[in-house]
Order: sequence, then structure tokens, then C-alpha cells
Amino acid sequence: MKLPQYLLVLILLLSFSETTYAQEEKTSVADALRQEKIEEQFDMVIKKSGKFQEYKVVKLVWLNKLKSNTVDTLKTLESKLNTSSNKINEQKTTIANLEESLAKTKEDLTMVTNEKDSMSFFGVAVTKSSYNTIILVIIGILLTSLGFFVYKFKNSNAVTLQAKKTLAETEAEFEDHRRRALEREQKVMRKLQDEINKQRKTGAK
Repeated sequence: MKLPQYLLVLILLLSFSETTYAQEEKTSVADALRQEKIEEQFDMVIKKSGKFQEYKVVKLVWLNKLKSNTVDTLKTLESKLNTSSNKINEQKTTIANLEESLAKTKEDLTMVTNEKDSMSFFGVAVTKSSYNTIILVIIGILLTSLGFFVYKFKNSNAVTLQAKKTLAETEAEFEDHRRRALEREQKVMRKLQDEINKQRKTGAK
């Protein structure tokens, strides 16, 4: 085989390797941009972005996809936050009703303890001890229900606080990344313009 033929084979092999590598890189970034965690998507885009001196050059399609994913995440967090807020409002109303009912029951119990041993309960004559037992059972049920709803309220409140925190962190992270990307883009454009001006001056000479 002659030298030119060796060179032709070598060039074909190198072209095939570069094409394969580019396809693998595109696939890895596309897969990363389909992942759930925004942080991993940012890491992959930064890792796979090209370099220009001390700057990173990000592909516009990656940046647009990352922006879309971040906006979708923010919308999801806002939806969860609204849902949690609605649940909290419902549970507040339920707790208020239970507290009101509990206060009324305690008031009834206080009044009953000052009456005779025999009394009427829903039209049925019962002894004072039986009546007290019934009231205590009702109070126990109400207290258990109140405790359950207080627990649910606190749990939902914790979820809401976490969602707000995550939302704020994601918004700050996105804004910071957008600002840094814009600064990098402006610096690159200035350098390119300087090079163009320099080439024009050189050509003019």
C-alpha cells in the first residue's frame, strides 16, 4: 500500500472516531438534561461545554433546554406549594372546629359534674358516672382527632417550608447561572470584536 493510501485510511479512521465521540457526547448531555435534578443538569452542561481561554462556551440548545427544565421545575414547586397551602388552610379550619367542639364538651362536662347522679343523656336516664365515662370517651376521641390534625398540619407546614426553600434556591441558582452565562457571552463577544478590529487594522495596513 502506498503512502497516500495510508494517509487516506488514517484520515477516515480519525473522522469516524470524532463522529462517534461527538454522538456519544451529544447523547450523554441529552440524557443529563432529561434527569430530574437540576443541579446534575447544570454540572453536565458546564462539564461538556467548550473552553475559550478561561471562559466556558455553552451551546445555545443546551442553555435553552436547561432554562426550560428549570422553569418546569419552578412551576412544579409552585404547584406543590399551592397544594400544600390549600391543605394547611383546610386543616386549620378543621382544627378550629375541633377546638371549638372540645371547649363546648368540656363546658358540658363541668356543668354535669355539678348536677345529680341521675341525669338525661339524649333523652335516656343514665348515672353520673356513666355520663362522665361517655363524655370522657368523646373528649378522648376529639383529642385524638385534634392531635392527628395538628400532626398533619405541622407535617404539611414542614413540606411547604421545604418547598419554599427549594424554590428560592432554584431561582437563585438559575439567576446566578444566567448572569454568569451572560457575562461570559459578553466577554467572548468583546474579545471576538477586538480580534475582528485587529484583523481589519492589519488588513488595512
